[in-house]
Amino acid sequence: MTAEVLPSARWLYCGEPDKNQRAVLVQFSNGKLQNPGNMRFTLYQSNDSNNPRKRGQRILAAETERLSYVGNNFGTGALKCNTLCRHFVGILNKTSGQMEVYDAELFNMQPLFADDSIESGHTAENQNKTFREKMDSCIEAFGTTKQKRALNSRRANRVGSDSLNHAVAKAAESIIDKKGVDALVGDAIQDESQDDSVYLPPCHADAAKPEDVYKFEDLLSPAEYEALQGPSEAFRSVTAEDILKMAEENRHCCFVLEALKSLPSDEERRDHQARCIWFLDALIRFRAHKVIKRKSVLGPGVPHIISTKLLKQFSCLTYNDGSLRNVISNSMKAKITAYVIILALHINDFQIDLTMLQRDLKLSEKRIMEIAKAMRLKISKRKVCLAPGQEEERRVGTLCIPLPAAQTANHQAKRRRMT
Repeated sequence: MTAEVLPSARWLYCGEPDKNQRAVLVQFSNGKLQNPGNMRFTLYQSNDSNNPRKRGQRILAAETERLSYVGNNFGTGALKCNTLCRHFVGILNKTSGQMEVYDAELFNMQPLFADDSIESGHTAENQNKTFREKMDSCIEAFGTTKQKRALNSRRANRVGSDSLNHAVAKAAESIIDKKGVDALVGDAIQDESQDDSVYLPPCHADAAKPEDVYKFEDLLSPAEYEALQGPSEAFRSVTAEDILKMAEENRHCCFVLEALKSLPSDEERRDHQARCIWFLDALIRFRAHKVIKRKSVLGPGVPHIISTKLLKQFSCLTYNDGSLRNVISNSMKAKITAYVIILALHINDFQIDLTMLQRDLKLSEKRIMEIAKAMRLKISKRKVCLAPGQEEERRVGTLCIPLPAAQTANHQAKRRRMT
């Protein structure tokens, strides 16, 4: 009898068994198996191909006649040695004498104990859950730290929202019981007619001079006024050729161009007028947007303090599609219009061409008249010569002392019905 002589073995590194998996090595935390051939293994792998952190997550389940085992390569139960060491499995081909070596991963299998009654209760409870609740459970078990933080934040907001809605509903019921539906409807109609006044700047009706009715300090703080020095330099040093080029390129509205033509020669007054005109132009350009997607919407030359003022004072912060954004609502547009009118009054000695502003702001004549009358301006008409033999009638607003009575849209409707 002759002994079989094997050729000398050679190593052949084969990498991973296929494109997506490694070989599996298992160890059992509670001892050694007596009959490993009776084990039934099932391997589960994450199918999330977009997240590279989840692409390699796997769960290994094993069953025997007595116990079930489970192990995973992620989370708190994963073995640290998988990240610190490399494991290999070698398969010797006796015919060729090659040792085929594959990458492997070690799983620590732990026994899984489950009470039948509890398990059946959980199954019934899980069937009654909504899709959102099931997704939240998955995030709690397998989600990243960022996803878990977002889940906790959403749950806290939901609890706060439920409490707020309950409190509002209870308060509304109490008000309805005390005041009655008819009285509330009457209050709502009255409030609707006074909507514009909520967004007007502070009005000092007892002022002795027009410039004190709407004070300049209520429009711009000293720090904001100082920040306008840099960006208004182009307006301060503007020439007739520059204004003509601005008009040809349509860079600024008509009111701004006309105001630049009338800049005073006195250095101090010219500087003040240039800052006011620049801020008025910024308000008009800001008002033209509906949604503010970035803070530098007016360009890189706007000072940070002015950008912050525009966002906080003239836009509404809303939540949409999982993100916060600033929206310029109709009420905010009315507020911007009021501030533009007041700045124009300070620039033009408290008498302004409302028709020109109406066109620059893309408003209807009715709407700008409503806001101007709510601001207690005296409205008159004036003919303007556009070309030889061509005239146009325009509306003019004047801030004069004493102030006329404030007129709302509801008051005007009553006057029309009476006449």
